[in-house]
Amino acid sequence: MKYRITLLLILIGFSALADNGYRLWLKYDLLPVGVKAIYAKQIKSIHIVAASPTIRAAEQELKTAISGLVGHQISEQARLTDGTILLVKSSDLKKYNLSIADVPENPEGYLVKTTAISGKKIILITSKTDIGVLYGSFAFIKQLQLQQEIEKLNVKSEPKIRNRILNHWDNLDRTVERGYAGFSLWNWQTLPGYIDQRYIDYARANASVGINGTVLNNVNANALILTKDWLLKVKALADAFRPYGIKVYLTARFSAPIEIGGLKTADPLDKEVINWWKEKADEIYKVIPDFGGYLVKANSEGQPGPQNYNRNHADGANMLAKSLAPHGGIVMWRAFVYDNKVPDDRAKQAYNEFKPLDGNFDENVIIQVKNGAIDFQPREPFHPLFGAMPNTSTMLEFQLTQEYLGMSTNLVYLATLFKETLGADTYAKGQGSTVAKVINGSLYGNKNSAIAGVANIGNDVNWCGHPFAQSNWYAFGKLAWNDESPATLIADEWLKMTFRTDFATIKKLNEMMMKSRETVVDYMTPLGLHHIMGWDHHYGPGPWIKDKPRADWTSVYYHQADKNGIGFNRTNTGSNALAQYFPAVAEKFSNLNTCPEEYLLWFHHLPWNYKLKSGNNLWDGMVKRYYKGAAEVKQMQATWDSCEKQIDPVIYRQVKQLLAIQYDEAVWWRNACVLYFQSKSGLPIPSGLAKPEHDLAYYEKLEFKFVPGI
Repeated sequence: MKYRITLLLILIGFSALADNGYRLWLKYDLLPVGVKAIYAKQIKSIHIVAASPTIRAAEQELKTAISGLVGHQISEQARLTDGTILLVKSSDLKKYNLSIADVPENPEGYLVKTTAISGKKIILITSKTDIGVLYGSFAFIKQLQLQQEIEKLNVKSEPKIRNRILNHWDNLDRTVERGYAGFSLWNWQTLPGYIDQRYIDYARANASVGINGTVLNNVNANALILTKDWLLKVKALADAFRPYGIKVYLTARFSAPIEIGGLKTADPLDKEVINWWKEKADEIYKVIPDFGGYLVKANSEGQPGPQNYNRNHADGANMLAKSLAPHGGIVMWRAFVYDNKVPDDRAKQAYNEFKPLDGNFDENVIIQVKNGAIDFQPREPFHPLFGAMPNTSTMLEFQLTQEYLGMSTNLVYLATLFKETLGADTYAKGQGSTVAKVINGSLYGNKNSAIAGVANIGNDVNWCGHPFAQSNWYAFGKLAWNDESPATLIADEWLKMTFRTDFATIKKLNEMMMKSRETVVDYMTPLGLHHIMGWDHHYGPGPWIKDKPRADWTSVYYHQADKNGIGFNRTNTGSNALAQYFPAVAEKFSNLNTCPEEYLLWFHHLPWNYKLKSGNNLWDGMVKRYYKGAAEVKQMQATWDSCEKQIDPVIYRQVKQLLAIQYDEAVWWRNACVLYFQSKSGLPIPSGLAKPEHDLAYYEKLEFKFVPGI
């Protein structure tokens, strides 16, 4: 009886240890009895060759995963037996009389294969490099997590993009610009002496999806990060990340030679400035031999840059690039620039500044281009710079943190947005010249290739604030590795590894995730509307925003709604921004018969009675989109409620409450925008739709203090 009571207390104790989301998709909980029994017969031991810190990390991950998933310990054995997992670089395969023909040429690629050596059936995980073996180990673990058969494994994979990087907009005081999941992961006060376990788990999570770089500090940079004491802190993180194949990068403040170097200028053509940056690079690489390089935001939103000295972006980027080149470093120079003194469509300015410089950048410079020409809007057409610079490496910048997509209170699966951009056809070299081919270097044969995601990670226990926001970190890594991966398959993997629930629940949640981004677009910015959010903090609707220091910081600049119509005319009768696209794209978007309606008001100013494909006029169709979006959040709530018995109770309650917030915010967006645009159109809300609870003045007077991310 005493034994039974003790066992009961133990079980109660374990049930109380509910899932807090910390483990992300790396959950190694015991598999169903039948599945684990099969795996237990197939996995017996592990054997490594030429152990390195990375191979040891792979070994430890496999041991931890198999212990948790299968329920038995595996040990390292000196000899191969049936059921051995062999971790080996391809250069050592000849020791086992194995062919290396199937091993990917890419140094980060891997092969996971069931094969035989001397009559012993083993599981081979191999690559040209140690980090490839680690990636292959995570791929094998995923097979187990997804409960897939391992009897006849033959999994081969390699990345299409060389540099797959997270950009952390983390400040040195641990605040995070546009961060909605707590403070920065990097506790600079306790570095370099204390290495938090979170740093290791961060590296594990990134390695599991193939992310191989991290920019530690905000693009609005503080030059202190480049001083000796801070570089030692950076070194500690670099050392912790190195076994997981992750290089560290820093955002370099262009005026650092003045601020921390004591020079009177930061002119990129000044000999003293050039030498200062050269010596700084030498200093960094002595401390961090595999330092990745710099990310630079220059001459944008008040940040210093080469234009302060009547130089151009190539002058600034190349000066830094030359300091890094002897060490193998790169410069990622952001194309997010716009000038209040330029009386032109903001969407045109990055192209206007960078296109003329094509071919002038050094080989180790990569121009980092946001997915769209404005600023991470819920939906944007692809940036016209993609494909427009054949002689310059360009990389894509996505935003995982949901600055314009409800921050951390809204459930928005962004893989559909990522796929939309990556699959967009630039027509740079005819049909099939996708954005993905531009950034992976295959379209023009560019040597360097890269992709960046502005991180949604903070020190919240579940890393990303919203449990479902973790899926966007996961999806970014998967698509950075292989842009052809279907968004629905990525969601399916993430759900199965994160929630470990039944097939019917996974199916329902997958469908909800796949619709979620379109839902948010509908209740925020339907039919190509953009940049109509709240002032400065960007929280909530603000289509009435006007009279700010810059016209392009207002909403009225973009929607241009009046009694006659709405939308931004970017055709040849307006700003002519469409001329920046290749002719086939420009023609498609210019023609109202072929312009997709999701971009309609992005490119056209149209009368309220313009007829949509649905048969509705523009006013009725737009209003119905707003109402449809809010209604779909209500459906998301119903879907989640139906999953209560299949989801961990803590996670269930958290998402349930966040969906309630999201519904309130969707109704708020709907009501505020419909009432504001009604004040311009003078038209009635279509019959059958509920009237807003408050009048327009109520929504315009709402104020918000201390919104996260400022």
